[in-house]
Amino acid sequence: MIFSLTRGLAGILAAALMITALGAALAEEQKKDRHAGYYYPPTTSSETYEARATTMPDTDRSQRIKFINNLTEQLLSRPYPPQYAIFAKGDEAQKLIIVGQQPGALGTIYRARALFATLTAVARRSRLFQEFGVQEYFTFFDLARLFGFTRITISDGESFSHQIYLK
Repeated sequence: MIFSLTRGLAGILAAALMITALGAALAEEQKKDRHAGYYYPPTTSSETYEARATTMPDTDRSQRIKFINNLTEQLLSRPYPPQYAIFAKGDEAQKLIIVGQQPGALGTIYRARALFATLTAVARRSRLFQEFGVQEYFTFFDLARLFGFTRITISDGESFSHQIYLK
């Protein structure tokens, strides 16, 4: 009887320690992402993209900000309100963030991927991709990596946030 009680308590203790460790790991991850809860809700999913591109050697914070400013200018020049905002954050502006501005516009991973497919089509028409001869191979993620972005977060601004780590 005492043996089974001891074994049961040991199991409960092990489960409690595991839950505590998982909670601490999650809290540490959330602490690292200081933008979650401010610009977008906590991350609901993530993935790693192995970029075909490497960061251009002369790319720095100011280049990433210019890139974002150009994208924003294109969005604002359309005859209708932008469906999403795109901006850069981080000490070196290395985190690209896209947040939907219309209810339901980016509320699923499928809608997020559809937007990335559209951004890839736009990137493939760019002079940069044409000059490098990579318009058939590179994606929007590769373009972001060329500029030195290390992470892309896309969110509906309500409950969905997906992060792509660019390696």
